[in-house]
Formats: sequence, C-alpha cells, structure tokens
Amino acid sequence: MATIHALEWLNTDRALSMQDFRGKVLAVEVFQMLCPGCVSHGLPQAARIASTFSPDKVAVIGLHSVFEHHDAMTPVALRAFLHEYRIRFPVAVDLPGDPGPLPRTMAEWQLEGTPTLVLFDRQGQMRARHFGQVSDLALGALIMALTVEEAD
Repeated sequence: MATIHALEWLNTDRALSMQDFRGKVLAVEVFQMLCPGCVSHGLPQAARIASTFSPDKVAVIGLHSVFEHHDAMTPVALRAFLHEYRIRFPVAVDLPGDPGPLPRTMAEWQLEGTPTLVLFDRQGQMRARHFGQVSDLALGALIMALTVEEAD
C-alpha cells in the first residue's frame, strides 16, 4: 500500500493515512499553489469530484508537492491559498526530498509533475496516475468503475 509522507495536514483536525480511506475510492490531487494548471484545472476538478460523488464511496485529498520555488510555497502561504480558493478537502504538505529535489511522496509514487491526479481503489492500490489534464467524463467513468468493483 502507498504511503503519504506528510510534513503536516491542513483542513483536517488530525493526520491522515491511507488506512483512513480503506473501503473508499481515493482521489489525490497532487499540486503546487504556483502551478497554473493546478489552479485552473486540477484543483477545480478535485472539488468537482468531491461534490459529485458520495463521501461514503469516494474521498478527495490534496497533496502539496513543492519541487520548485520552495521559499514562496510555505505551509503558511498554503493555508492562505486554501482559504482564498475555498478548498475544503484535506491537504497534506509533502515532505521534502531526501536526497534530491522531489518531495518524498511524489518521488515514491513516481510522479512526473503537477498537476497529477492519482486514484486508489477501495483496497488502497494505486490504479491510475493522470499527469496534466484529464476529461471530467473519462475520470467520472473511471471513478464509478472503481466504486462498483468487488471488494476483497
């Protein structure tokens, strides 16, 4: 099972782990607040997923994975960003890379950049990684298929 290596969590009163999402499809929007594609497409799409699917079946979280402009994208700035953009779902701040420039979760999950949408099935297995834009229709069909799969 994948691990989320979080420096801290925002929009939640406690640290979360992949175990918290067992039994649900999990959509993880990997973003940077200074990434134009994240702001214009990735984060709004994650919000649409959260508002479209039942929270009993599909969970949405963000993963702020900073691999550039580190001094500008601090957790303090991220708090303000989440407030201004009305992002309500939980957001993890990815741990810095050790060694290397890529944040720890981003490197472990072998992600190419941001925005990336990662989908996990109800057993916590990574089933899809979409770097860049993915259509709402295709994404909705994939999420729906994952929600109706037989559980182990």
